[in-house]
Amino acid sequence: MPVYSYICKDCGNKFDLLVGVVSKDEEEICKKCGSKNIKKLLTCFGVNVSSGKSDLSSSGPSCSTGTCPTCY
Repeated sequence: MPVYSYICKDCGNKFDLLVGVVSKDEEEICKKCGSKNIKKLLTCFGVNVSSGKSDLSSSGPSCSTGTCPTCY
């Protein structure tokens, strides 16, 4: 099941939700304030590569966290 990141437009809380593929078991609400006024965020993900090279990364050259808009 995919994990999606959200931000609450009311309180600014950022959180992740595990969302079912076939059915929605969990309602998409803010865990902090209970608001339904949330927005799905565009997020990057990392890929573990076992090629033996240590310079491979899922983030751009100037990004140490993998969360900036230039991630690939």
